[in-house]
Amino acid sequence: MPRKKILDLSVDWLSILDYEGNADKILEPALDNETLEKFYRTMVITRLFDDKALKLQRQGRMLTFGSCLGQEASQIGSAFAMKSDDWFFPAFREHGVQIARGIPMKLLYIYWMGSEDANLMLPHRNFTVAIPVSTQVLHAVGAALAAKIQKQNIASVVYFGDGATSEGDFHEGMNFAGVFKTPTVFVCQNNQYAISLPREKQTASKTLAQKALAYGFEGIQVDGNDVLAVYSATEAALLKAKSGGGPTLIECFTYRLGAHTTSDDPTRYRKKEEEEEWRKKDPIKRFRTYLEKKGIWNQSYEDKLLKEASEEIEKAVEEAEAYSPVVENMFKYVYAEITPDLKEQMDELLGFIAKRKR
Repeated sequence: MPRKKILDLSVDWLSILDYEGNADKILEPALDNETLEKFYRTMVITRLFDDKALKLQRQGRMLTFGSCLGQEASQIGSAFAMKSDDWFFPAFREHGVQIARGIPMKLLYIYWMGSEDANLMLPHRNFTVAIPVSTQVLHAVGAALAAKIQKQNIASVVYFGDGATSEGDFHEGMNFAGVFKTPTVFVCQNNQYAISLPREKQTASKTLAQKALAYGFEGIQVDGNDVLAVYSATEAALLKAKSGGGPTLIECFTYRLGAHTTSDDPTRYRKKEEEEEWRKKDPIKRFRTYLEKKGIWNQSYEDKLLKEASEEIEKAVEEAEAYSPVVENMFKYVYAEITPDLKEQMDELLGFIAKRKR
């Protein structure tokens, strides 16, 4: 029986900055110097925040932590495309987005030091961190549908890694978003590894972006180490979502330079040569070169930024370590109303603490 083609789809690639910091003048977004400087400042602060967190964990002053080293462009570029009233749904590696969204670093340190009290103090429309892989995708699509029903001109932006695309929650959320054309932007930070599993052993798809096509909407692959490309792709996806055009999947093609978390040893599953090749594509170094050519960056600016950022981070750590968690909160906010068994556990723990204080 003769066959005929009934569907012809493709995935675009977007990159604006080359590795020497030269921009494609046709694609370069029209951003003023103040905004570009803000991008760079936030990327640097994110890296310093990350580095401090790793040191705190190694000193026993913080719990298990997942570094975003190398993924700063994917996070900062997409974060600054959002408006303050857009919903943000993070996984556990989105420290850069959280900082760009104005979440105080003190709260981020409090959270990773083991107290979910920080979640009670989050600014409006910033959802709590999702530790289970991909569960936040469903939350984001639900929030977007609610906004659509209420005719709110907002979108939800959800972040996840390449490993999340193998989870059922991802596919359920994508399918729902496609059917109901929800104003959702899916940001997949493809850092090449789902813990120790390389991307090519996780899916036979040439790209992760093409998975959107099966659900009836656009997918685009972006140079995830190019902050301008990520910003442009996210801005376009948000405009489309808010104008009724439905969702978009953005695959940020990037690399996790550090370990999956502080309990991981990446030397057991990847080669040093691979890491060194990706270090040449460092998103901060690339953007710094671009800013230097535009006359925005110089060494004295860098020195001043590093000093100010380091002082800001040290203050945040000091405030976080001085914070006393409210013990009851770990029981009170599991459900809308505390259940009898959790109430019993809470009372038992509070009684134990009271005895120790006598």
